[in-house]
Amino acid sequence: MQPSAPRYEERLTAPTSWWIIAGLLGVCGALILLPLGPIPMLAGLVGAGAIAMGCVSSYGSARVRVLGDSLVAGDARIPLSALGEPEVLDPEETRAWRLHKADPRAFMLLRSYVPTAVRVVVTDPQDPTPYVYLSTRDPQGLAAALEGARAA
Repeated sequence: MQPSAPRYEERLTAPTSWWIIAGLLGVCGALILLPLGPIPMLAGLVGAGAIAMGCVSSYGSARVRVLGDSLVAGDARIPLSALGEPEVLDPEETRAWRLHKADPRAFMLLRSYVPTAVRVVVTDPQDPTPYVYLSTRDPQGLAAALEGARAA
Protein backbone atom coordinates (compact mmCIF):
# COMPACT_ATOMS: atom_id res chain seq x y z
CA MET A 1 0.00 0.00 0.00
CA GLN A 2 1.46 3.36 -1.03
CA PRO A 3 1.20 6.38 1.24
CA SER A 4 -1.30 8.96 0.05
CA ALA A 5 -0.13 12.01 -1.84
CA PRO A 6 0.39 15.06 0.35
CA ARG A 7 -2.44 17.60 0.46
CA TYR A 8 0.07 20.23 1.51
CA GLU A 9 3.86 20.26 1.60
CA GLU A 10 6.30 23.02 2.46
CA ARG A 11 9.98 23.12 3.29
CA LEU A 12 11.02 25.98 5.56
CA THR A 13 14.30 26.74 3.81
CA ALA A 14 16.78 29.20 5.26
CA PRO A 15 17.06 32.61 3.55
CA THR A 16 19.84 33.39 1.07
CA SER A 17 21.61 35.67 3.53
CA TRP A 18 22.24 32.70 5.83
CA TRP A 19 23.97 30.83 2.99
CA ILE A 20 26.16 33.87 2.31
CA ILE A 21 27.10 34.04 5.99
CA ALA A 22 27.95 30.32 5.93
CA GLY A 23 30.24 30.93 2.94
CA LEU A 24 31.89 33.81 4.78
CA LEU A 25 32.50 31.53 7.76
CA GLY A 26 34.39 29.26 5.38
CA VAL A 27 36.51 32.26 4.31
CA CYS A 28 37.14 33.02 8.00
CA GLY A 29 38.34 29.44 8.49
CA ALA A 30 40.73 29.91 5.57
CA LEU A 31 42.05 33.21 6.93
CA ILE A 32 42.66 31.70 10.36
CA LEU A 33 44.81 28.97 8.83
CA LEU A 34 46.53 31.22 6.25
CA PRO A 35 49.76 31.54 8.33
CA LEU A 36 50.18 27.75 8.18
CA GLY A 37 50.34 27.65 4.38
CA PRO A 38 48.10 27.11 1.36
CA ILE A 39 47.08 23.50 2.08
CA PRO A 40 45.84 24.20 5.64
CA MET A 41 44.19 27.38 4.33
CA LEU A 42 42.27 25.35 1.72
CA ALA A 43 41.36 22.79 4.39
CA GLY A 44 40.06 25.60 6.61
CA LEU A 45 37.97 27.01 3.75
CA VAL A 46 36.42 23.67 2.91
CA GLY A 47 36.05 22.45 6.50
CA ALA A 48 34.57 25.58 8.06
CA GLY A 49 32.39 26.21 5.00
CA ALA A 50 31.08 22.64 5.00
CA ILE A 51 30.27 22.72 8.72
CA ALA A 52 28.51 26.10 8.47
CA MET A 53 26.55 25.11 5.37
CA GLY A 54 25.61 21.80 6.95
CA CYS A 55 24.17 23.64 9.94
CA VAL A 56 22.18 26.01 7.71
CA SER A 57 20.92 23.11 5.60
CA SER A 58 19.88 21.13 8.67
CA TYR A 59 18.01 24.04 10.23
CA GLY A 60 16.33 24.86 6.91
CA SER A 61 15.22 21.31 6.19
CA ALA A 62 12.15 21.38 8.43
CA ARG A 63 9.01 20.34 6.56
CA VAL A 64 5.33 20.86 7.17
CA ARG A 65 3.04 18.35 5.44
CA VAL A 66 -0.56 17.22 5.55
CA LEU A 67 -0.57 13.52 4.61
CA GLY A 68 -3.78 11.52 4.64
CA ASP A 69 -5.11 11.80 8.18
CA SER A 70 -1.96 13.29 9.75
CA LEU A 71 -0.13 16.57 10.13
CA VAL A 72 3.62 16.01 9.85
CA ALA A 73 5.65 18.90 11.22
CA GLY A 74 9.36 18.32 11.54
CA ASP A 75 9.71 15.02 13.43
CA ALA A 76 6.18 15.13 14.87
CA ARG A 77 3.27 13.22 13.36
CA ILE A 78 -0.08 14.40 14.74
CA PRO A 79 -3.41 12.75 13.82
CA LEU A 80 -5.90 15.26 12.45
CA SER A 81 -8.55 13.83 14.76
CA ALA A 82 -6.60 15.34 17.69
CA LEU A 83 -6.62 18.85 16.20
CA GLY A 84 -9.21 21.62 16.23
CA GLU A 85 -9.76 24.48 13.80
CA PRO A 86 -6.63 26.07 12.32
CA GLU A 87 -6.12 29.77 13.02
CA VAL A 88 -4.20 31.79 10.42
CA LEU A 89 -1.86 34.26 12.10
CA ASP A 90 -0.81 37.50 10.44
CA PRO A 91 2.73 38.81 11.06
CA GLU A 92 1.69 40.78 14.17
CA GLU A 93 -0.15 37.83 15.74
CA THR A 94 2.68 35.50 14.73
CA ARG A 95 5.12 37.65 16.67
CA ALA A 96 2.78 37.76 19.67
CA TRP A 97 2.39 33.96 19.77
CA ARG A 98 6.19 33.59 19.60
CA LEU A 99 6.69 35.97 22.53
CA HIS A 100 4.22 36.88 25.27
CA LYS A 101 1.31 34.61 24.28
CA ALA A 102 3.46 31.47 23.94
CA ASP A 103 2.76 28.48 26.14
CA PRO A 104 5.86 26.41 27.03
CA ARG A 105 3.82 23.21 26.69
CA ALA A 106 2.95 23.93 23.05
CA PHE A 107 4.54 22.17 20.09
CA MET A 108 6.22 24.91 18.08
CA LEU A 109 7.91 24.46 14.73
CA LEU A 110 8.95 28.04 14.35
CA ARG A 111 11.43 29.74 12.09
CA SER A 112 12.13 33.38 12.87
CA TYR A 113 12.67 34.23 9.22
CA VAL A 114 9.11 33.17 8.28
CA PRO A 115 6.75 36.06 9.11
CA THR A 116 3.43 34.14 9.24
CA ALA A 117 2.14 31.03 10.97
CA VAL A 118 -0.82 28.78 11.71
CA ARG A 119 -1.93 27.84 15.21
CA VAL A 120 -4.08 24.76 15.76
CA VAL A 121 -5.62 23.88 19.12
CA VAL A 122 -5.05 20.29 20.25
CA THR A 123 -8.44 18.82 21.20
CA ASP A 124 -7.22 15.45 22.50
CA PRO A 125 -7.99 15.47 26.26
CA GLN A 126 -5.11 13.02 26.94
CA ASP A 127 -2.51 15.27 25.29
CA PRO A 128 -1.08 18.02 27.55
CA THR A 129 -0.04 20.05 24.48
CA PRO A 130 -2.43 23.03 24.26
CA TYR A 131 -1.75 23.90 20.63
CA VAL A 132 0.51 23.40 17.63
CA TYR A 133 2.27 26.48 16.24
CA LEU A 134 3.67 26.13 12.71
CA SER A 135 5.65 28.73 10.81
CA THR A 136 4.55 28.76 7.18
CA ARG A 137 4.91 31.01 4.17
CA ASP A 138 1.39 30.04 3.01
CA PRO A 139 -0.84 30.07 6.11
CA GLN A 140 -4.10 30.12 4.13
CA GLY A 141 -2.99 27.12 2.07
CA LEU A 142 -2.00 25.13 5.16
CA ALA A 143 -5.24 25.99 6.96
CA ALA A 144 -7.27 25.00 3.89
CA ALA A 145 -5.38 21.70 3.60
CA LEU A 146 -5.99 20.93 7.29
CA GLU A 147 -9.69 21.73 7.02
CA GLY A 148 -10.01 19.76 3.76
CA ALA A 149 -8.25 16.72 5.20
CA ARG A 150 -10.41 16.78 8.33
CA ALA A 151 -13.59 17.01 6.25
CA ALA A 152 -12.56 14.06 4.06
